[in-house]
Amino acid sequence: MKHANDLRQLLGQIDRKSYPAYKDTRGSYRFPGYLLNIDHVQGDPFASPSKVSVSVSGQEAGFPPDTYDQPHKRIALQDHILRLFSRALNQYSFKARGSGKSGLISVSRCGQEILERTACHINPKNGDLLVRMEVGFPADGRRINSGELIKILFDFLPKCIPSSLFYKHLDPKKVQKVKELSEDQHYIRQQLSQRHLTAFVANGTILPRESGVSARPMKNAVPFQSPDSLEITLDLPNHGPISGMGIPQGITLIVGGGYHGKSTLLKALELGVYNHIAGDGREYTATDITAVKIRAEDGRSIKKADISMFINNLPNNRDTRAFSTEDASGSTSQAANVVESMEAGTRLFLIDEDTCATNFMVRDDLMQRVVHRNQEPITPFIERVRQIYLEQGISSVIVAGSSGSYFHVADTILQMNQYKPYDITELAKKEAQAFPLTCEDPPPAAPPHSVRCPRQGAPFKKSDRIKLKTMGKDAFSINKETVDLRYVEQLVDSEQTTALAYLLKYMELHCFDGRTELKNIIQKLSDQIQEKGLISINEGAYLSSNLAMPRPQEIYACVNRYRELML
Repeated sequence: MKHANDLRQLLGQIDRKSYPAYKDTRGSYRFPGYLLNIDHVQGDPFASPSKVSVSVSGQEAGFPPDTYDQPHKRIALQDHILRLFSRALNQYSFKARGSGKSGLISVSRCGQEILERTACHINPKNGDLLVRMEVGFPADGRRINSGELIKILFDFLPKCIPSSLFYKHLDPKKVQKVKELSEDQHYIRQQLSQRHLTAFVANGTILPRESGVSARPMKNAVPFQSPDSLEITLDLPNHGPISGMGIPQGITLIVGGGYHGKSTLLKALELGVYNHIAGDGREYTATDITAVKIRAEDGRSIKKADISMFINNLPNNRDTRAFSTEDASGSTSQAANVVESMEAGTRLFLIDEDTCATNFMVRDDLMQRVVHRNQEPITPFIERVRQIYLEQGISSVIVAGSSGSYFHVADTILQMNQYKPYDITELAKKEAQAFPLTCEDPPPAAPPHSVRCPRQGAPFKKSDRIKLKTMGKDAFSINKETVDLRYVEQLVDSEQTTALAYLLKYMELHCFDGRTELKNIIQKLSDQIQEKGLISINEGAYLSSNLAMPRPQEIYACVNRYRELML
């Protein structure tokens, strides 16, 4: 094991040499209390920054075992440590004198959601701690400026690391609160299934966000208050009793005037599949973790999806039991999104009328009189939503602002008025009796079923030529093919998108054999990630990018939007 002095001496020797001499610094170096690992050195000052990690033994880190002995507590603690480390580095991150990315110091930027990330990992067996970061090794032109790197590695990091990675230097009360919040959030999620709920929104929750580009809570916003008929009280392990709205399983309709909070509530439910940090305003909001936001997605690719439950008897006699297209319409794309989510194991659809294909959602009485059923290939969602719940156990929460037809099929009807929900189920059902649906019973339909066994694409037979590039949260490219994820609305971090790129690459190289069904591939891969972590899908000498954990539902969504998928 090399010592810190060996690194300092080496840096002194290579000062002013050409940039590739930095490669000699790769390796691990013992600093007081931790190991500094230089995992990868950038090729020049303009390239992606070098990859550096810090290893701290469980004994040195000193975090109490009960703060990381369960996955939900471990993920919350990792998130807390990463935020502390990021804040500490922000005091020192600087643009060194020199070229390109000289002096850049960066770690994962955590949002309001608590995600498992490769940037920070605690070994649940012994408490060993690993934190990854990127450092731009300084240079003047293409000449090494090791004096600036010595500042980073020997002055800045030795101040940041103890203050954020060693328990003895942290506020134990804050660490305890992180643990307690994670326990309470986990308890709420357990209660959802036990109480036959799809979601819980605590009284006092702040639903509105600061702005369209900020996920922070809006100041002076109206706190959420459950209607009496839906209010339940949970006795949380640490918080104690907490009351809020429990949304029951079944079909829930959210109505109300424009700008009164319908979509805001639905957005909170979409993101309720993740735990949120204290102070977010939604930390006691929880949704079934399999929930999927459904919408129309014109132009998307569809590969052998069984949409026959919704679309049949096309004029060109195309088989809708294994439907494929490179340019889906609004209704066809939404039908595919529904059946693909069913394949992905969802137990809850989240639907906003504003982003749906109207002809997929409903057909009014006049249209049905003019265009008869035998002339319309689409069976609208309103005619299947009850069947899907009764036969598949999949609930729906639907936001509607203009169509009252769903009053007839809904079990629970909420009206949002100035961001406050009111249970109007009885009133709406009574009024709906004056407007009976005249539609005939829909044609019988079997649950969607398609056997899809992906084959390896030709470019992946030479794995050394595969190039990945993440384009923010909304897309990534694999070789020259872009996978568009703009409308996968429950992705919240670009590191999740990067993880999906690596997962798709891994599946192409190791899983797509033309014999194994896609659902079995994703199940096996999800089990592998749960057991070995996201790091297990990276096969290079170093982790090319920090990754954040996506749900199985987003893995399905990624594969289903991959235009080069071979079936």
